[in-house]
Amino acid sequence: MQQTTTEMITTMDLSAIQSALRESKLDGWLFYDHHNRDPLAYRILGIPGGHITRRWYYFVPAQGEPKKLVHRIESHKLDALPGPKNQYSSWQELESNLKSLLAGATKIAMQYSPNNAIMYVSLVDAGTVELLRSFGKDIVTSADLVSHFEAVLTEAQIATHYEAQRKLDAILDQGWQEISRRVSANSPDANEYSIVEFLQRAIEREGMVTEFGPNVSVGPNSADSHYQPTAATSKPIRKGDFLLIDIWSKLANDLTAVWYDITWTAVIGRAPTDREQHIFTTVRDARDASIARVQQSFASNTPIAGYEADDASRAVIRNAGLADFFTHRTGHNIATELHGNGAHLDNLETHDTRLILPNTCFSVEPGLYFPGEFGVRSEVNMITRPGRAEVTGRIQTELLRL
Repeated sequence: MQQTTTEMITTMDLSAIQSALRESKLDGWLFYDHHNRDPLAYRILGIPGGHITRRWYYFVPAQGEPKKLVHRIESHKLDALPGPKNQYSSWQELESNLKSLLAGATKIAMQYSPNNAIMYVSLVDAGTVELLRSFGKDIVTSADLVSHFEAVLTEAQIATHYEAQRKLDAILDQGWQEISRRVSANSPDANEYSIVEFLQRAIEREGMVTEFGPNVSVGPNSADSHYQPTAATSKPIRKGDFLLIDIWSKLANDLTAVWYDITWTAVIGRAPTDREQHIFTTVRDARDASIARVQQSFASNTPIAGYEADDASRAVIRNAGLADFFTHRTGHNIATELHGNGAHLDNLETHDTRLILPNTCFSVEPGLYFPGEFGVRSEVNMITRPGRAEVTGRIQTELLRL
């Protein structure tokens, strides 16, 4: 079922933002938007987007009162936020007022990433950064600040993740049983897309939603890490097949709910081949190496960046001589969005230097993919706490045999 996206508006926590700025030794955080290019700004500031045809700026200093700069045609856009307001019409007036807005501040965070390394927060255009640098400002990335306000979960949100986990683990069990039943009965509904529909109905019955999918992949289709069957392309599921299911959902009717996202693999009506067993074992060990690296860091209160957790799993696969077949990051942040705005476990697609913060959730899902043959991915979710980190659901230790 396609999820309907609804804007979640919260209230800006000014004291928390300023405290984070001081801890990071920053002079302030400059929020800027035009044509709704920066959804992070609206969520963190707790204001709606809407019809934005002129540039606005909102500067939160590490200490003192925030300040606004808006166009006279859209002078009301930041009225819900605290602080005095300046207005402009001409570009010359904009530049003069913007320079005044930032007077006394030098090191300023924005939704910017050097070399576009963390593209998820690289939302400010190069020209704006150039303009600010011409004022003598040192523009630095807001990536870790964004993680703090976008990825850190409340206790209530963490509870929604565990509720989704309990329900979805049970649904996946039902799915395996239904596949076995249909295959044994030689049912015409033993195919990828029909099982997707079965799982979607079960998710809806449990009061949850999913964005699209799940991903039910037979044989060579499991070698496509983003495969999605359709009614027209669906392949039959038969005895002797290799099967991968990637499934995700969260509680419906709760904009603060957190996703649960897992992947398991199985063989149907037979034992795994030696090759399948070797590939699964390598992926499993890579997953567990990443889990252990995160747990060790949190147990010792040692900061860990996303790329370091990726390195742990990637080393296992590289040592097995299979690095070329691990073509994606090890994991992604999970929050109210399936792919959230906290640290990803990634040193392949990006060099993710963002810290994995306490009270955040993320997937750990290394995979190996052999086009024309099969692919194995083993995905669990983790939640971190001060001093500890844990896997939130069941952990697959062997290939399932249906």
